[in-house]
Amino acid sequence: MYTSRPKSKRSPNTMSISLKTPEQIAKMRIAGRLAAEVLDMITEYVVPGVTTEELNTRCHNLIVDIQKGIPATLGYKGFTKSICTSINQQICHGIPGDRILKKGDIVNIDVTVIKDGWFGDTSRMYYVGEVAPHARRLCDTAYECMARGIQVVKPGATLGDVGHAIQELAEGRHYSVVQEYCGHGIGSSFHEDPQVLHYGKPGKGVELRAGMTFTIEPMINQGKRHARVLADGWTVVTKDRTLSAQWEHTVLVTEDGFELLTLSDGQSL
Repeated sequence: MYTSRPKSKRSPNTMSISLKTPEQIAKMRIAGRLAAEVLDMITEYVVPGVTTEELNTRCHNLIVDIQKGIPATLGYKGFTKSICTSINQQICHGIPGDRILKKGDIVNIDVTVIKDGWFGDTSRMYYVGEVAPHARRLCDTAYECMARGIQVVKPGATLGDVGHAIQELAEGRHYSVVQEYCGHGIGSSFHEDPQVLHYGKPGKGVELRAGMTFTIEPMINQGKRHARVLADGWTVVTKDRTLSAQWEHTVLVTEDGFELLTLSDGQSL
């Protein structure tokens, strides 16, 4: 959530990347599981006729009243809601409000839960009733792009390997990858080093090490990759008004591969 604009390129040697301890990872597992539970809970309510404010309220109440956690986006740099709801041409950072979902919409719901000072960050695409085949294909491809990037993760691989795997799949299906926004390191802070671009060249960028934690959250556009921010200062949309889709997991680099910290119980990649 809250994918940041890529900053000026920095040498990997100048980054401050924290490697999490087993105790810290255990806390991140809890935060990640809670974030996944929120997305599980809200699924049945994403239906024609509901407002995004109603979805926000349900998620907020679960996080605060039941999970005894903190919705990380509420108050973050002035953001006023507990989740992001990005619909159709909206790429990310959509603000919940009085917009009513209608049949055929696709919507990304992005949740970050803070529990005992640690963050879990995840998002999913939802279908509002029956959606058009081209919208479903885009959402499926966006998920496959995320999965392809995650499957590259292991010690010794690079972030360039991750980005390349995502870009190759998306562009091979004639979609585009948003470049203005990216994934990020995460832990006891919402955004840490490194930045995780969803495009790149094999062998380039930060080398992955066990204990690193970050999000992989590619934004895949039906048309061109270019984005613009609406007047509210938050909502990012496709410049050409084509559809966009995004999925996100928080990923841990293990000694021999990866672990997803934001899986629901019984869920697999």
